[in-house]
Amino acid sequence: MNPPTPEPKIEQIKRALFAGQKIAAIKIYRDQTNSGLKDAKDAIEKLEAELRASSPEKFTATPAKAGCVGVLLVLVLLGVMAGVVFSLLRFAN
Repeated sequence: MNPPTPEPKIEQIKRALFAGQKIAAIKIYRDQTNSGLKDAKDAIEKLEAELRASSPEKFTATPAKAGCVGVLLVLVLLGVMAGVVFSLLRFAN
């Protein structure tokens, strides 16, 4: 079982979460408790969920969203455009 986190460190973790710096919050938690990455991540995500429920106005950064869909869409569009250009060049010759 991990030792309790001192109040100044909890405040530091909360400030990091409010600023959207989840990785920094996990590092602070791990340094203080000597816990593993998964345990620290789970604890910080639980704390973040509680803070978002109780004080959503304090969050200055929006939660991270998956950006893979946007990247895939751009790649597909580039592929389609390349196909059109190649087919136009083929017919031009």
